[in-house]
Amino acid sequence: MSKPLILALSKGRILKETLPLLADAGIVPAEDLDKSRKLLFDTNLPDVKFVVIRATDVPTYVQLGAADIGVAGKDVLMEHGAKGLYEPLDLNISRCRLMTAGIMGGAPRHARRRVATKFVNIARRYYASQGIQAEVIKLYGAMELAPLMNLADEIVDIVDTGNTLRANGMEPRELITEISTRLVVNKASMTMQHERITPLVERLREAVNKRRSET
Repeated sequence: MSKPLILALSKGRILKETLPLLADAGIVPAEDLDKSRKLLFDTNLPDVKFVVIRATDVPTYVQLGAADIGVAGKDVLMEHGAKGLYEPLDLNISRCRLMTAGIMGGAPRHARRRVATKFVNIARRYYASQGIQAEVIKLYGAMELAPLMNLADEIVDIVDTGNTLRANGMEPRELITEISTRLVVNKASMTMQHERITPLVERLREAVNKRRSET
């Protein structure tokens, strides 16, 4: 029997929204992912397995061929690079916006704008494209605290409802890009396993289109 296709899934919110979509496409795990400490799972298809990993690791697993297919947010793909990957499908789930934000009504306090974010590469490219000199400070969480503590003038972060920003006296400013979850495929796998991967992608495409037509 040929080696199974490995589908890398992102943990967290994306996983919760991906599983129903996969089920609509006829692909379900053989056990409850929430009740297991395993990371590699069989599915109802004998030639497909799931691996559940951190979202930021999905592009690496797919790029280097440890996984054939992956599910990752566009923000992760933009930040970590998508070299060696095809991006055949927007799954249209986990939608949000990547934005700049700052203290409500405030202005930059530093001549060289200080920006706190975990999206360091995206932020550098964005501010350079705007002709703004920026010092980018990498943080891993609690971005809203940085302007309040005078660590940064602005932040670059994912904005969903904006409630967390408002609760901390901040406001969203410039939209960098709309974010959604994408299906990515290793280029070598797409060439070597074309006859197996293409039908899977098409089943997911049909599931996405069906959902769009129902909303």
